[in-house]
Amino acid sequence: MHTTTQQSPSAAPPGTAAITTSGLARRFGEFDAVAGIDLEIRTGEIYGLLGPNGAGKSTTVRMLCTLLGPTGGSATVAGFDVTEQPNEVRLRIGAALQEAALDPKQSGIELLRLQGRLYGLHRDEVDRRVADLTQMIDLGEAIERPIGTYSGGMRRRLDLAAALVHNPDVLFLDEPTTGLDPVSRARVWDEVRTLNEQLGMTILLTTQYLEEADVLAHRVGIIDGGRLVAEGTPAELKRQVGADLVIARIDGAASDAVAAVESIDDLEVVDATDGELVLATTHGAAKVGPVAVALADAGVELRDLTLRTPTLDDVFLEMTGNRMQHDEFEHAHDEQEGAAR
Repeated sequence: MHTTTQQSPSAAPPGTAAITTSGLARRFGEFDAVAGIDLEIRTGEIYGLLGPNGAGKSTTVRMLCTLLGPTGGSATVAGFDVTEQPNEVRLRIGAALQEAALDPKQSGIELLRLQGRLYGLHRDEVDRRVADLTQMIDLGEAIERPIGTYSGGMRRRLDLAAALVHNPDVLFLDEPTTGLDPVSRARVWDEVRTLNEQLGMTILLTTQYLEEADVLAHRVGIIDGGRLVAEGTPAELKRQVGADLVIARIDGAASDAVAAVESIDDLEVVDATDGELVLATTHGAAKVGPVAVALADAGVELRDLTLRTPTLDDVFLEMTGNRMQHDEFEHAHDEQEGAAR
C-alpha cells in the first residue's frame, strides 16, 4: 500500500486535537442517549470508545460524523465545528458505520470508483487510490463481483475501503468487527493498525469487545449510560483497579513459602495456604522469575506459577458495577439507540 497520496484540504494544523467535545449531549424525548461527554482525541491516535449496547457509542459517532445534531454541548472534528461547519467536517472524515449502505448489484470496484468521483478526485487519483485500497483489503478477484455475493466480513472490509478513498484525516469505525468470525476480525485489526502506523490516521473506534480495545487503542474511554466513566491507556485503567497477582501452587508448608519470598521488593502476601501462595505486586511479569528462584532456593516444591493481571472487564466492573455481556455481542443494535434513530 502506498503511503503518499492526495492530502485532505486544509487539514488541521499539526498538534491540534483531531476531535474535541465539550458537554456533548443528545436527547430523544425524555431519554438521554448521550449525557454530556468531554473528549480530546489527539491527531494520530487510535481512541477506543468501549461500552455495551445502549451505552451511547453509536449516537456519539453519528454526532461527530454530522449525521445527527447535538441537543447540547459542542464538538469539533479536524478543527471544524460539527454544527456550524458540517461540510468542512465531511470532507475530512471517513466513516464505516454499523450498517454498510452497499448496493448489492454494484461490484466492489465500481463502488470504490464512484466514491472517489463523489469526492472530486481526478481519474488518475481514483485509479491510484483504488489500486492501493484493493491491495489493502485483499479481496482478490471478488473485487470485480457484485457486492451481493460477498460475505459479511468482505462487506465490512469493502465498506472500510470506501471510507478511505479520499484519504481522510479522521476515520470513524463504529463496531467494525461485530458479528465477524475470528479470522475476519483479525484482518480488520491489521488494517486498522496499518492505517494508523503508516499514514498517521486518527481513528475513533467504538467496540463492545474488550480485547479489541485492549490490542488496538492507544487510549480507551469507557462509556456507560451516555456518560464517560473512565479514560486512559489500557494499562493505566487496569492499574487503577488492582495489583497484578502472582499465584504459586506449592507442595509443603505455607510458612516456608512466605519466608522464602519476604525479601522480594514490591511484593505483598495476599493469601497463603499449604497448597497455594497468592502474592500482589504492581509489576507482576518482573516478579515471576524472582518468586520461582526464591521458592526453589528455600526447598519449596513448586507445582505451577501463574500471573493474573487486571483486565478491561475488571475495569468495566469497577466503574459501572456490571460486566460486559459477551453473549450479547452477536445481536443487532441496541434497542434504545435503534429506536431513537
